[in-house]
Amino acid sequence: MAMAAIPEGDYEKGKKIFKQRCAQCHVIDSLATKTGPTLNGVVGRKSGAVDGFAYSAANKNKGVTWTRDTLFEYLRDPKKYIPGTKMVFAGLKKADERAHLIKYIEVEAKKAPSS
Repeated sequence: MAMAAIPEGDYEKGKKIFKQRCAQCHVIDSLATKTGPTLNGVVGRKSGAVDGFAYSAANKNKGVTWTRDTLFEYLRDPKKYIPGTKMVFAGLKKADERAHLIKYIEVEAKKAPSS
């Protein structure tokens, strides 16, 4: 199973990565959108599915459901995973950094208000 290849991740390290690399464009603690869509509830959601956010056609048409596995692959190189995405983030090449970020997203998305 592919999930075994993904490290568990550390919440606090993920929080730091989120603040440094994601928070300028995304929130996770509310349903607000910034330059990017809210990441509240992202795990289990289909790509391009936040109401009111102007996604690229590529993101809407990808049809991926965000899971630990798909986020792990996507966060390595977003433009390779979804060619045509508007997201300018270059990605996180280090597996442990992606795992830390995913751990933080998983925990925070459960705490945050849902729609």
